[in-house]
Amino acid sequence: MNHTSIFGLITARGGSKGVPRKNLQPVGGRPLISWTIAAARESSFLSDVIVSTDDEEIAEVCGKLGAAIPFMRPAELARDDSPHLPVILHALNWLQNHGPGLPTHLVLLQPTSPLRTTEDIDRAIGLAIDRNADSVVSVCNAPVHPYWTKSITEDGRLVDFREWPDDGDYRMRQTLPPAYALNGAVYVIRSDVLLERGSYFTDRTYAYVMPAERSLDIDTPWDLYLADLILSDRCKVR
Repeated sequence: MNHTSIFGLITARGGSKGVPRKNLQPVGGRPLISWTIAAARESSFLSDVIVSTDDEEIAEVCGKLGAAIPFMRPAELARDDSPHLPVILHALNWLQNHGPGLPTHLVLLQPTSPLRTTEDIDRAIGLAIDRNADSVVSVCNAPVHPYWTKSITEDGRLVDFREWPDDGDYRMRQTLPPAYALNGAVYVIRSDVLLERGSYFTDRTYAYVMPAERSLDIDTPWDLYLADLILSDRCKVR
């Protein structure tokens, strides 16, 4: 495999309902998106790091931070309800038709995961190469085990979200089977598989397990506050 054909793709639209202008909010004294750009640019595998955005200010900031902005994302792919897959396919099509050609792999890096490190990126890519995987997706231990989740009925009663299996007593944490949740930090995807199947997930998708302390996914002002505390503290240590 030619490692030089592995591209990092950072997706950063301008709008955000939960946290306005989220990708440019200061975190640890820097714009949120800068943490992802810095981690990606230090990767041993990524030959280029590009940003897909619809926002001129984000594009300007990212360019100054060393990322490439070879195209602007169409407005119809930057709405609140726009899924990620068409955004990635748009980037792949641009690279194939107007850029250096189709990379063997695309590594999706969302700027809302600022605690993800270069080591996480390279280990996930290395896993994809070693296993000849269709994709590698980062996960962490599920913060709440699915066997312990609940639902609330219309009249306010608390009930099990799902029936417990009959193969054991899972009331204690130590007896629970392992459960993992997507943390949104790293997606390593073979370009040909993505174009052919239109999905990140196949029967040859492997998990890259990350610890909870690097799995924060910023979706709310509280998440942003936590990330700022953590990264500001790290900057003081340095």
